Amino acid sequence: MQEPSLFPIPEPQPQSASQAMQPAHQPAPQLTPSTAPQSAQPTTPAPVDELVCRIAFSRIKGMTVSLAQQLLEATGGSCTRLFTAPMQELSVINGLENHGFTESVRRELLLHAGKEAEFVRRHHLKCLFFTDADYPRRLLDCEDAPVLLYTLGECNLNAKHSVGIVGTRSATVYGVNFINKLVDELRDRLDDVLIVSGLAMGCDIAGHRRAMADGIPTAAVLAHGLDTIYPMDNRNDAMRIAGGAGALVTDYPSGVWPFRGNFLARNRIVAGMVDALVVVESAESHGGALHTARIAYEYGREVFALPGRTSDTYSGGCNKLIRRHVATLCRGADDIIDVLGWTAKPQEGEQQKLFKVLSPAEQSIADCLQRKGDVSADVISRDTGLPIGQLLGMLMELEAEGVLLALPGNRYRLA
Repeated sequence: MQEPSLFPIPEPQPQSASQAMQPAHQPAPQLTPSTAPQSAQPTTPAPVDELVCRIAFSRIKGMTVSLAQQLLEATGGSCTRLFTAPMQELSVINGLENHGFTESVRRELLLHAGKEAEFVRRHHLKCLFFTDADYPRRLLDCEDAPVLLYTLGECNLNAKHSVGIVGTRSATVYGVNFINKLVDELRDRLDDVLIVSGLAMGCDIAGHRRAMADGIPTAAVLAHGLDTIYPMDNRNDAMRIAGGAGALVTDYPSGVWPFRGNFLARNRIVAGMVDALVVVESAESHGGALHTARIAYEYGREVFALPGRTSDTYSGGCNKLIRRHVATLCRGADDIIDVLGWTAKPQEGEQQKLFKVLSPAEQSIADCLQRKGDVSADVISRDTGLPIGQLLGMLMELEAEGVLLALPGNRYRLA
């Protein structure tokens, strides 16, 4: 049975499983002449503009963010030069020679990218290039981050607090009740929260639905192009998310259908977009949630798990994550807030702390962090003119007083 189209357009023919299946924890399949869906074969080139070139650039075989940064530096920061300059001029650029970037490949990439750009514009999608301000900045910490994302909806993917909720497709009442409680607590305890999951049945969709009910933006990361929605039963939820409750996110172009390998590759985006990943329920021996947890752990994200009875099938995976110290036991939002050092909103009945009056030197530090965000002590010293020895002492005091937070790598940001 075909999956329902999100848009009123003909469904593309699915790729073969051998074309769509990719190794887990790898970037999406590249749209090259050998892998493009036949229905996406354009006959005439579209006008070459930056959008077309960005899409084509992202589909170069083996493209990664690190390689993309190198190539953009060599071409003055624009993708267009790669697809308009004479090939002889580009032959001196290191990094292209090992990726089969010939004139014929370049021409084919532009043809397919032009078709995709038409689809993007026709359906009001956004293409988030890794250099864009709206691109999820947390993903840039991940070596296999996609160079480009396709999104539908209005949602800040760089919210101050980003929490992923994943788990089995066979969620129990215990798991769903916990998800509802957790999302309610995140709403009550924190400002600017984003709930991230994968739109799957069970725990994923429970997280999305509770976020929508609580008015929290939610991002659904998909394992296929935006010309279809999988699973069918969650189509209405996807429409609600795209219609104002959040955003649908994917690194797959139209014409890519949901095969198993795509879901495993999709998990890296869920793991990379969040500060904290919560595994609610999972069997002990297998499951996409455990795969996502492993990736998040490798990325240095905080992983949490809901404990359960040893006799419960879908608590086995969570208990194993806790037992092996991959995940922290999670009873609710306060456990996440404590581990990440987030500042919670004062609760009713709690006495709010008086604002600290800052000295001129302290105010200069705060102003620097306000302008620059997450920066090192050396940057703060240069910006404020404070000697590094004096500055470090002041940073410790301001951290103790809750004005700023110390981060790994001798970096700081406002609390």
